[in-house]
Amino acid sequence: MPIPIEMPKLSDTMTEGVLVKWRKQPGDKIAMGDIIAEVETDKATMEMEAFEDGILHKIDIPEGGKAPVGSRIALLLAEGEAAPTDDAAPAPAAPAAKPAEAPKAAKTPTGAPSTPAPAAAPASGGRTKASPLARKVAAEKGVDLSRVQGTGPGGRIVKQDVLAAPAGGAGLSSPGPSALGGSVGGLEAGAQRRVPLSGMRRVIAERLVASKTQIPHFYLTIDIDAAPLLRARAELKTAGEGTGLDKITLNDFILRAAALAALRVPKVNAAWDGDAIIEFGSVHLAVAVAIEDGLLTPVIRDAQNKSLRQISAEMKDLAARARTKKLKPEEYQGGTLSVSSLGQFGVESFQAIINPPQALILSVGAITKQPVVTSQDEIVVGQRMKLGLSGDHRVIDGALGAQYAGEIKKLIENPALLLV
Repeated sequence: MPIPIEMPKLSDTMTEGVLVKWRKQPGDKIAMGDIIAEVETDKATMEMEAFEDGILHKIDIPEGGKAPVGSRIALLLAEGEAAPTDDAAPAPAAPAAKPAEAPKAAKTPTGAPSTPAPAAAPASGGRTKASPLARKVAAEKGVDLSRVQGTGPGGRIVKQDVLAAPAGGAGLSSPGPSALGGSVGGLEAGAQRRVPLSGMRRVIAERLVASKTQIPHFYLTIDIDAAPLLRARAELKTAGEGTGLDKITLNDFILRAAALAALRVPKVNAAWDGDAIIEFGSVHLAVAVAIEDGLLTPVIRDAQNKSLRQISAEMKDLAARARTKKLKPEEYQGGTLSVSSLGQFGVESFQAIINPPQALILSVGAITKQPVVTSQDEIVVGQRMKLGLSGDHRVIDGALGAQYAGEIKKLIENPALLLV
């Protein structure tokens, strides 16, 4: 009998997925374990395996289409089985948000055009037929979908149609710079654009609202002498020249310090669990990585047992795959402690929002030159870095958080301890 292929749940927070690419086409023979499609979840783009043998009879959701978890996206038949006569494909899931609006100055028709035009015919209610992914790309490029020719089923606009549109957007006229400057983001002055939320951005919003409203945050900031850290990194860089070894970054030192400090103050490596506090025996260090559409926190597992160079190599690999959405679920889930750094952007100090169910997140600022008073009461130029700590007050008290921050300060100001 026909076997429905359903949208799998590929992450703990996934509610729907986008079919990025079909690896198999109708008529192809499929064996169990074959990769049949690439699916974009709220956190990554993952390969989807077949769980049955058969012949791919029908694809219900085209590339760029969105489908809820558990809904049918294709149909598989046993070899030699006749196609069902009463099969009706489920309707594609509606986009989660409204499509991008054209600028007010561009008078886009709201109904079907009275004469043929090289564009997808609007659906009932004046809505242009386009896949959710095509709408997202159109919003980013500033393309007026009403002026794009759709090549998908029934004239539906797909991602490739938008990418083929003229640079700057078909139908979004650029008035050119005025005496006081040009427009912003390809929009005319006074115009606005509504950008639909991606699955990732929606989940980030939901989790951060829950964190900020349900977790009693408290904040600490500590000032660190970063001069010894800069000297240690410079020495490692010089010693490593010509060896082919990857460079150790300042962030690598901080990650190592965060893990070792948790060994000295283990009660911060914990989580709130309603009627109990869960304390973890391993430091699974979650590190914030900015990607195009949001933020991922790949996890360095058992970071307390890894050397500075091991942490450095693993972080580089995880960050590279996070930016291409190639992480596996186990590589961004299960963190016990988080670190977020904006120092590379010149941000001197900030306080991050806790990544639940964890109880603590560190925020790392930029190293700056500042006047410093020495023990001999002399004013000299010093290298300073501010480290912020956001804690869940249900799990961590202020004194405990200060103790942990103090241990990190000792380690960073004595970087030789991070090399053993």
